[in-house]
Amino acid sequence: MEFSMSALSPKPTLVMGARGAVGAHVLTGLIARGAPVRASVRRPEPGRFPEGVEVVAADLTDRSTLDAAFDGVGSVFLYAVPEGVEGVVAAARAAGVEQIVLLSSGSVIHPTSRGNAITEEHREVEEAFAASGLTVVPIRPLVLATNALNWSFPIKANRAVALYQPDAMTAPIHERDIAAVVVAALTGADGTSELLTGPSRLSQRDQVVAIGAALRREIDVAELSRDDALGQYVRFMPEHEAEAVLQFLDDAAAGNSPATDTVRRILGRPATAFSEWATEHVADFSAAR
Repeated sequence: MEFSMSALSPKPTLVMGARGAVGAHVLTGLIARGAPVRASVRRPEPGRFPEGVEVVAADLTDRSTLDAAFDGVGSVFLYAVPEGVEGVVAAARAAGVEQIVLLSSGSVIHPTSRGNAITEEHREVEEAFAASGLTVVPIRPLVLATNALNWSFPIKANRAVALYQPDAMTAPIHERDIAAVVVAALTGADGTSELLTGPSRLSQRDQVVAIGAALRREIDVAELSRDDALGQYVRFMPEHEAEAVLQFLDDAAAGNSPATDTVRRILGRPATAFSEWATEHVADFSAAR
């Protein structure tokens, strides 16, 4: 489906986190449609963006960096970050930003995720923006295909992937599909705040199989107990976030993680299959030679 850019302001759209998994695709999508853009990253480096793209240094948690980044833009794409959200709102209001497209989480509108610590952090950000008087469109993917990148280390080392609830079913969504919905939101498309998922549910175990198929080899899976999984996760994240991840997996194991057709309805095409995501990310799981 082709998107008209008529709903976009003639002012540039600021893409924050423009080197991120979703932000990079948002930037590419806007450029492909001829929209004026400005990219922001925390530490700009020469040669990392297409020629002609204005690049600014900005950090959502540092109010002092936002005035210059927001100055003169019509729309902003940004991630839901609880730290410093009041400063983001203040800067956007001061700059007269016309629209914010907020990458949030589908867990905010997923009934059985209520009370989860990660869910409530996203809800806090959404509520702060909702109270701001700004025009805000939340984008709500439930399970990101990029979560599977957490398995890259054991896969590269040809070791078993240790999983808690390996048979829990989810419908991971490709970051490119999320970005396409973001671009649709910038054009005023309906339904972009609905629950976003991939096209079908599959277990964590089957996701590992799909990655193995892309690599043309088998990958073993080892099942973790809840205590062992918590012990492993707290090495990389705060304990409350680790517990929240386990709760999401418990909920999925109970059959509560759906697949929706939101991507198809908004974009006029099916969401990208996880097997295709795995094929596109082979390099992320391949040992350096």
